[in-house]
Amino acid sequence: MLIARALLVLACFFFALYAWGRRRDPRMVRNGVFLTMALGTCVLLGLTLLASTGPAGETLVAFILLLIPLTVVALSIALIANGLVMLRREGRSLGNLLSLMMGVLVPGLPLGLLRIAGYHTIPYPWNVCIRALSLLVVLVVVYLSVAFVSFAVYSVVYGRTPRVQCPSAIVILGSGLINGKVPPLLRSRLDRALDIYRNSDCADDRPLLVPSGGQGADEDRAEGQAMAEYLVEHDADPRDVQPETKSANTWENINFSAEIISQHNRSDQCFVVTNNYHVLRAASLTRKAGVKAIVVGSATAKYFVPSAFIREFVAIISQHRWLNALACSPFIALTAFALWESLQQR
Repeated sequence: MLIARALLVLACFFFALYAWGRRRDPRMVRNGVFLTMALGTCVLLGLTLLASTGPAGETLVAFILLLIPLTVVALSIALIANGLVMLRREGRSLGNLLSLMMGVLVPGLPLGLLRIAGYHTIPYPWNVCIRALSLLVVLVVVYLSVAFVSFAVYSVVYGRTPRVQCPSAIVILGSGLINGKVPPLLRSRLDRALDIYRNSDCADDRPLLVPSGGQGADEDRAEGQAMAEYLVEHDADPRDVQPETKSANTWENINFSAEIISQHNRSDQCFVVTNNYHVLRAASLTRKAGVKAIVVGSATAKYFVPSAFIREFVAIISQHRWLNALACSPFIALTAFALWESLQQR
C-alpha cells in the first residue's frame, strides 16, 4: 500500500496548492493545474485501492482502463461532428475549423506516430532520429492535453464561483457587430449584464455599466455605442451607461474601461461580463492589468462552445508562451539524452 499512501500525500499536496491559489487570487490559471493534478491523483488512488481488493477489483480496473481509448474515439467523433456543424452554421474560417481539426488529430496523431516509428526501411541514423522526434511529440502532446483539461475544468469551476451582490461597475466586453447591430453572441453578454444590474443589492448607487468595444474595420460605428443603445433600450438608466469606444481587443477593453471606472470612482468591486468560454482568459487579463474584478460568463450556443474553448486555450498558451516553453524544456533534454544514448549504442 506504499503506492496508495504516496498518491494520498500527493493529492493532499495538490489540493493544498489549489486552496492556497484560490485564496490568493481565483483568477490565476495555474489554479486549474493544481486542481486537475489533485483530481487526477485521486482517480489513480481510487484505481490503486480498487485493484488491491482482489481479482474482481483488478477486472473492474481493467474495464475502466479499456474505456479510455473508447472515450478518445467517441471524443474524436463528437469533435468532427461539431466541426461539420460549425462549418455549416458559421462558415469556413480557421477559428471555425478548430474542433474539426482537433477531432482528426486526436486519433490521427498517435496512429501516425506509431506507423512512422514502426518503419524498418528507414536507414540509420534517420530511424533513430525519427523515433526520438516521435517521443518528443508524444511528451508535448501529453503536456498540452493536461493543460487543456486543466483549462477547461477550471473555466467551469471559476465560472460557478459565488459572486458579490453589489458590484460598483459592470464592464461588458464587445465581440463584434453584424450590419451595425448587436448579434446573438453579444446580446447574451448584454442580457447577463442587465440581469446583474437589475438584481444588484446596492443600498446607495446602482452599478455603472461600461459597454466596451471600438470600431472595427468592417463596422460603421463603435461596438460600445451600439451596446450602450441596447442597454438603454432595455431599461438601463442612461445616467448609468458610460460606453468605451476606443478598444480593439480584450486587453484594451479591460484597460480603457478601467480608466472610465476610475474616473467615476467605481473601482472598488468591478464585474466583467463575457461569454462562458472566455471567462478564464478574461480573468487572467484583468489580473495582469491590475484591475480588481470578477469575470462573469453568459450563455453560449452549445455547438459554438468546443471551437471557442479550443481557440481560448490556444490564446492562453500564446499568452504564456515563454512559461510553456520552459515547462517543455525537460522534454527536449530527455529526448536529446535518449537520442544520444541510442546513437552511442550503435
